[in-house]
Amino acid sequence: MYQRLTFAHTTHSKDPLLSCALEGVASVVAGIRDVSIVIHSPQGCASTVNAAYDKHEMDQTQRKIACTRLFESDIIMGATEKLEKIIRQAEKNFAAQVMFVVGTCSADIIGEDIAAVCRNLQPEVSAKLIPVIAGGFRGHSNIGIDLGFNALLPLVEPSAMTMSRTVNLIAPQASANASWQSDWHWVKSVLTELGIEVIATLAHDATLEEVAKAGQAQANILLSHDAGYGFARQMEKIHHVPLILADLPLPIGLTNTARWIRGLCKHFELDGQAEPIIERQEDFVTRILRKRGLMMIPRYRNCKIALSADMTMGIGMLRMLYLELEMIPELLLFKSTTPLGEALLERELESLGIAPRVVLNADGYQVQEALKNADVDLVIGSAWEKYIAEELGIQVCFDVLAPSNRVLYVSEPYFGYEGMLYLLQAFANDWERALRSKHIAWENEE
Repeated sequence: MYQRLTFAHTTHSKDPLLSCALEGVASVVAGIRDVSIVIHSPQGCASTVNAAYDKHEMDQTQRKIACTRLFESDIIMGATEKLEKIIRQAEKNFAAQVMFVVGTCSADIIGEDIAAVCRNLQPEVSAKLIPVIAGGFRGHSNIGIDLGFNALLPLVEPSAMTMSRTVNLIAPQASANASWQSDWHWVKSVLTELGIEVIATLAHDATLEEVAKAGQAQANILLSHDAGYGFARQMEKIHHVPLILADLPLPIGLTNTARWIRGLCKHFELDGQAEPIIERQEDFVTRILRKRGLMMIPRYRNCKIALSADMTMGIGMLRMLYLELEMIPELLLFKSTTPLGEALLERELESLGIAPRVVLNADGYQVQEALKNADVDLVIGSAWEKYIAEELGIQVCFDVLAPSNRVLYVSEPYFGYEGMLYLLQAFANDWERALRSKHIAWENEE
């Protein structure tokens, strides 16, 4: 059982680490091709939606975004007519099959009935209108992802047919890995090797046809412990598609990857197919580390560490850090929490036999205060934690999570065996940089 840290005078967030619900909703909508989105908001919120398309690396020419561009007078007097007008314009200009009509904080303040507007206008437009209330008052970006999935559910068509050896992948973008798309590709590559087809990724690079067929999958695989669980359970309830592997950490490090692949093969009754993959990939990692890494790994042995992450990456990294690199997790800082994640965290810590101090739903102030009072040798987190560590005199910080200072022209997965090597590579480089003196002024002797 872990020790949960509490903080006085933090009934509000002093320095939030997660964005608003609109960002989460937009990240779901941006993951579906050929839909349009109308944002009922001031013009600034349109940039949040654009950023979601950036996250999916969606070409500018494929973005169908319209904004009501609310002004102060609209907030005072109301803006229903303005919303109706832009829905009609978006219908004419975009000709999309589905239009998401998204209410933001401003619409909440006005009390705009987005659902009623969509009902009233639906007979006039050919696009299916889907209302979504995404005001930041409703929570952070992970909650917004869940709101987006709730809106997505009506697009999944009922079907009595189940396609053998098929899955849906859910919420790959709800991850602190800045190159989460590479994790998604790694999962798909394992599934392909095992002869398992992905019907739809909900929601990244998915067509409306794929979303509609998602109810025919044999199983759902959730790629996040921070969002998407409620949607997966609704898919079980409505479409009878079971959620699998939710009781396991995501495949980060040697042991977790092997457990995940074995669990996948067990569900699909692929007897004997897991071990050849595991043996081949573990041999690959071992050969690389014998050449380049064995002198590096002992550096970290018995290092007392603080890990600051989301639950998706943080829970998955624990076993690798403790058992495979022999670090000592003293402090765990999670930027959000879910019932699924908390239950999995407790099982992992009990299985590992460790009891670190834990902060759930950590904001910036809590991260700083917890690190200030922690006796740790290094911090694993994002660029943000790196700056805090430097201020507190903690010399080493591994900047491996978002937001990161790393420039990624070619994305690197953290899932799987090769993913472990990318993490170790990042650790090694940050270790070397941290130990270079910042105080000696070297001079050339003439």
